[in-house]
Amino acid sequence: MSTRRDFIKKAGLATAALTAAPTFGFHMIKKSKKNDVILGHGDYQYKLIRDWAKMSSIETPLLNCHEMQMDSKGRLVMIGDHPKNNVIIFDKSGNVIDSWGTAYPGGHGLTISDEGGDEYLFLADSGWFLNKQGGWTKHNGRITKTTMDGRVVFDIGHPLTIGIYKPGESFCPTETAIGPNGDIYVADGYGMSRIIQYDYNGRYIRHWGGSDNPDKNYQIKSAHGVAIDYRDKENPMVVVTSRSQACFKWFTLDGKYIKTLHLPNMQVCRPVFDDTNLYAGVCWSQPEVGKTDWKQPTGFVTILEGDKVVSNPGATAPLYVNGELQKSYQLLDKPISHGHDVCVDNDKNLYICQWRADKTPPLKLERV
Repeated sequence: MSTRRDFIKKAGLATAALTAAPTFGFHMIKKSKKNDVILGHGDYQYKLIRDWAKMSSIETPLLNCHEMQMDSKGRLVMIGDHPKNNVIIFDKSGNVIDSWGTAYPGGHGLTISDEGGDEYLFLADSGWFLNKQGGWTKHNGRITKTTMDGRVVFDIGHPLTIGIYKPGESFCPTETAIGPNGDIYVADGYGMSRIIQYDYNGRYIRHWGGSDNPDKNYQIKSAHGVAIDYRDKENPMVVVTSRSQACFKWFTLDGKYIKTLHLPNMQVCRPVFDDTNLYAGVCWSQPEVGKTDWKQPTGFVTILEGDKVVSNPGATAPLYVNGELQKSYQLLDKPISHGHDVCVDNDKNLYICQWRADKTPPLKLERV
């Protein structure tokens, strides 16, 4: 590691120590000598770049930016919910390369799957879309596998049609993950909060979870995200977000419970893995004083090494007391409104998709 990185790490640790001390509700964003906004702590500090994306609000209008992944060509592929373009593809400089899709008005989840060198997209339409009167309408969603340019391979529709949901139970999927053998894991985050496992061809295998599950280990409330944790190459695991419980839950590939990781005051979204790190957008939190609702911008980003939080860009430094993580709080300046997803590029920069961010494109956090 470079001398500069060592210096930054030491400086960041000092900053974290100061932030962890009593602050009486006042937190500041750190700025460099050039007045750059620097977010994060320790070895994970970033310069905030708000104008990274070069977009035309006429050619590629936005409502909410939901999720983003980088493909093998280094392109950043994002899904949103504007009816004129559901998928937008950027280069790393922020130029729009392509945009397509009008069939996914509830565009929410996007996963890239490499199948022997050919890449495919799995798109989750959550079912929530903005109607012509400017209000949000709920219908049942679906999962669609497409080529990278949007050609549909197949759809996975309502589980009612195969007898695993009862009449009246909603299917509003928010995310997918692809297992090592090609199995498809669907998080029904805005519906019944179940994880539904299908095979490579979209045929049902099993499901588990649910907000009404009497077993606390299997109970999932707002199963917003799902991912495969490959950090132990001999033992890949399914990681599920239980957002309303502010935690991640780990399961075997066939749905057996392993463990829960609680993240106090962090209503986290999708777990994103890069090397040994876990990144997640925090969509909501609560302030140190008072209480806010879901409409208020209270989000940030959290970064973990293993199961330990090491940095919170946009929030106070992580603090452990007797081995237990304490609550983290969004900075008063609110540099990040709602952290909905994190994309990590090959230079370890982060791109933050935000929900309810006044129709703005993703933020870039440039690693320093």
